[in-house]
Amino acid sequence: MSKIIMFYGKECPHCHIMMPRALKLAKERKIKIKKFEVWHNNKNAALMRSYALIIKPSCGGELGVPSFVDTESKRVLCGKTNYKTFKLWATKK
Repeated sequence: MSKIIMFYGKECPHCHIMMPRALKLAKERKIKIKKFEVWHNNKNAALMRSYALIIKPSCGGELGVPSFVDTESKRVLCGKTNYKTFKLWATKK
């Protein structure tokens, strides 16, 4: 089973779009997605920074939200995308 981390910001409009897609994917494909709010939680922000070396190249050189990290393959998806693209990213090995 894939394990994905979602880093998001509470007020982020793109995160609000991706959250239902992440929940749908988790339910449909039985993928574990752990969500961490990083704008108001320093511990979660530090966790995101610990993934900076793999997140930044996919996010235009910055730590952006929403960011999704596949903990097994170390692949990253950054930003808002449609459900089909998100699903393909999450299920690709």
